Amino acid sequence: MATELTTESYIGHHLTNLTCGKTPDGWTCDPYMVDKMGFWAFHVDSLFWSILLGALFITIFRLGIPKSTDSAPSGLQNIVEMCIEFVNDNVQSLFGSVKNTLIAPLALTVFVWILFMNLMDLVPVDFLPVLAGHIAYIVAGDSVGWISSPESFYFKVVPTTDPNITLGMAFAIFVLTIYYSITVKGPKAFIAELTLHPFGKWLIPVNFILEMVNFIAKPISLGLRLFGNLYAGEMIFILIALMLFFGSIPIGIMGFGLHLVWALFHILIVALQAFIFMALTIAYLAMAHETEEH
Repeated sequence: MATELTTESYIGHHLTNLTCGKTPDGWTCDPYMVDKMGFWAFHVDSLFWSILLGALFITIFRLGIPKSTDSAPSGLQNIVEMCIEFVNDNVQSLFGSVKNTLIAPLALTVFVWILFMNLMDLVPVDFLPVLAGHIAYIVAGDSVGWISSPESFYFKVVPTTDPNITLGMAFAIFVLTIYYSITVKGPKAFIAELTLHPFGKWLIPVNFILEMVNFIAKPISLGLRLFGNLYAGEMIFILIALMLFFGSIPIGIMGFGLHLVWALFHILIVALQAFIFMALTIAYLAMAHETEEH
């Protein structure tokens, strides 16, 4: 059902995911049924853009690989090689002589994939959601009751403003950290790390509690840092957009100027957050490869 557009409804609409899940009446994407979907509810928009941008990353880097060594390098090839060299330099600075063929490709994937997802925040906040709403209304408006108008269709386009995406990536890194900690150091050394520091063998329970807090905080902070920065950036874009839609003409002109200024500044944020996630991924995996005698 259509409702009057207010500042509150405008903000709420842009911060709501297109969620599909199973209710007692069956599967649905009705936003008014989210509270009945339970655990198995999927943010379809976040998954769609994550997969699409991941495929875009693979395609671009595949096209950037030269088909022959005799031809002059193209601009795309130069960009791809710069990204690879940048990531390799960061991996070498932390790993040194340790050899692991997974780390560099993983770091490259993390950096470019997150950068692509972050860059979606620079697209005007109403462009893609409104376009998706009109397409959904034309295609399924008559057959799906909850799509009563283009404005009733929820569609977020920045996957990294969804904590499910950022924490999912962070916990994947966490699992790899545990895996390499056990396989490289051995189960005995891994358990010793969690139980013998910082107070020695006489306070093992205290050591374990302190180390587990630190251990579990790593993936949580890794995911929430990325989510928090991008969510805050998106909120600022939405608040600036309110000046355009709900303000007077002078306020709207000022809002347009602020939008350009914030977009230019936000380019630094989206790149920096991708780099920080990559750097911490490398650092955590490097720590998992460190061997010490306890």
